[in-house]
Amino acid sequence: MKQVVQNYKSGELALLDVPAPACKPGGVLVRTVYSLISTGTEMMKVSEASMSMVGKARSRPDQVAKVMQSVATNGVVATYRKVINRLDSYTPLGYSLCGVVEEVGQGIDDVSVGDLVACAGNEHALHSELNWVPRNLYSRVPAVVSPKHASFATVGAIAMQGVRRGEPQLGDSALVIGLGLIGQLVVQLLVAAGVRVVGVDPDPGRCELAEQLGAMVCDSPSSGVVDTAVSELTNGHGVDQVYLAAGGSTNEPVELAARLARDRGRVVDIGKCRLDLPWNAYYEKELDVRFSRSYGPGRYDPEYELEGRDYPIGYVRWTERRNLECFLDLVARDRIDVEPLISHIADFSTAVETYRTLNEGELKAVAVLFRYPEPPESPETGQPEVRSVPAAGQVKLSPRNTVAWTPPGRAVRVAFVGAGNYASSMLLPHLAGREDVKLQQVVTTSALSAANAKHKFGFAEVSTDIEAMLADPGIDAVFVVTRHSSHAELTARALLAGKAVFVEKPLALSEADLGKVLAAIEESGNDRLQVGFNRRFAPLLRQARENFGTRIGPASVRYLINAGQLEGGSWYNQQEAEGTRFAGEGGHFIDTVSWLLGDDPVSVYATATPKQADLHATFRYPDGSTASVTYATSGHTGFPKETLDLVADGKVLRLDDFLRASVYARKKWASSRIPRGRDKGQQAELGAFIEAVSSGGPMPVPAESLAATTLATLAVQRSLSTGGPVEVRAVARELADKAVRT
Repeated sequence: MKQVVQNYKSGELALLDVPAPACKPGGVLVRTVYSLISTGTEMMKVSEASMSMVGKARSRPDQVAKVMQSVATNGVVATYRKVINRLDSYTPLGYSLCGVVEEVGQGIDDVSVGDLVACAGNEHALHSELNWVPRNLYSRVPAVVSPKHASFATVGAIAMQGVRRGEPQLGDSALVIGLGLIGQLVVQLLVAAGVRVVGVDPDPGRCELAEQLGAMVCDSPSSGVVDTAVSELTNGHGVDQVYLAAGGSTNEPVELAARLARDRGRVVDIGKCRLDLPWNAYYEKELDVRFSRSYGPGRYDPEYELEGRDYPIGYVRWTERRNLECFLDLVARDRIDVEPLISHIADFSTAVETYRTLNEGELKAVAVLFRYPEPPESPETGQPEVRSVPAAGQVKLSPRNTVAWTPPGRAVRVAFVGAGNYASSMLLPHLAGREDVKLQQVVTTSALSAANAKHKFGFAEVSTDIEAMLADPGIDAVFVVTRHSSHAELTARALLAGKAVFVEKPLALSEADLGKVLAAIEESGNDRLQVGFNRRFAPLLRQARENFGTRIGPASVRYLINAGQLEGGSWYNQQEAEGTRFAGEGGHFIDTVSWLLGDDPVSVYATATPKQADLHATFRYPDGSTASVTYATSGHTGFPKETLDLVADGKVLRLDDFLRASVYARKKWASSRIPRGRDKGQQAELGAFIEAVSSGGPMPVPAESLAATTLATLAVQRSLSTGGPVEVRAVARELADKAVRT
């Protein structure tokens, strides 16, 4: 299928061939009929992409601050690799469309195949022939509304949320500053609500259009006409609300708002304009400044948008989906007219040229639509062809007791499930240049993620069909680099399919999930498994252990992880679905300690501050060694992220954040120089895994050790729950007993 994409580094726009998205549970697959170009938001993004790196930095100081923080935490090299990976990627465009439901996912019962729906979201309503859209981001289109008019629903919801934030009442007066697409819709919504509207825009054509759609007076901000109209309309008091629907770097909109608003009036920011509020003007009138967040309540809440959890109507009357429905209803009842806003309709095949003419000013437009081709007809039926996707379990996999082995001289053929930022910045760069590796296939739920991976790293094939990939005898090894909750299931399926598996940590989030993996190993006889516990492969740490020498007596280990706070929107915060942060990352540190001590832990006792902000776990080992692991999120970002001390036999090993290492002994050793970056062992680990797959030799870490580390990580959570120490082997016995009973 075709999709519009942009490379943010180069500014290049393309109509790209990408794999069709899978129809996941909780949503529908929609074939687009019309999609709408946001001439404000989208064109701002297109314009930014064409800037130099300095220009991009100036336009996004918030992102520059994040980069500087990453440099302090992760080092220059890792940060550079991460930033370039994100910049040199295809990004999607679009967020408002209308299309026909082509396939219905599990759990969806409010629409059927063939229904016309309006869809929202900058990850789900893209300029693409097919989109997967979750439950709360689509709405059925009333029969009397045409598809091209329904494609306005998302921008209509944005305008509607802005109007709701202003709380207009019958007979109020309002000033709308900026009469682009959103401003024109705000004007109509206010008029429909019984509000008298004055508009401001430097473009005479847009002013004339707004007057045709119900505004009383519209003119340029410098003409004086608007000031006079507001004074006459309000008897000199000023308007009740001002809606800022303008963009740009000028501060004139907020200054004009202060001048024309009444005492204690409301100023609502819907667009993205400069907001240097003149303090005296806003203070003297005690103006109420409000922001309007996108389509309404639910926006940016993953539980609402992705998991389909609606807000009770008694507590949240207007959510983003109910705003979509309301706007479509107003269009159906002729209270809103979007036809005059359509400046141009372009065939989807001309998308790149359409963006060029908009960006260079050749095409002056309020709203531009893409019209999509009819779906291809099936040669057998002559009817539009509906894509057929195998249901889960439809492809039968035969467990094998012999594992695929790579013949000498042939590269290991690799498939990736998932190609997010970690895979793209920390794993794939180390594999892409290897002669003994062929990046055969990448499978993602997002078509664009797969296309990006193919573009950057040269995968031979892209897909959204995991079952077909697992059934492909040409795949030797599968890398599972998805969200934590899917690791165990995907690992078990790949093992049963006879593949060697590299799964990023964690292997499992629960004892039941770990049981699935162990059962797959037992059933298939395939233990060709590696978990991404990379720190034991870090060159600096290995060098330090070598200089420490053979240990004789018990050791004491202290490992402090200064993990820091997460951003609010991070999926790591979805603990109910993805586990706690320690459940996801703790295995790293337990594995590192176990490797240093040469054995697996036998017991753990854990304590934590409220909400597990800081977690402290003490592990006991068979030879009497102990390890104290502290995972803290309340520390200062300027302090090193990881520090480790091992004390034994009159010696001390010290590791400082994978930048420096030293051994204090009769003969002191210290790492000779500061490395160019933090090498935490990913490259060496991948090399060891590929060598094992290629040669048929033992895996870098025995499966028993991987399971023991995972059990110890899970035992930490059990200790926190019970308030006492937990014997790891007791947990293992319980797991074995359950497996026998099953």
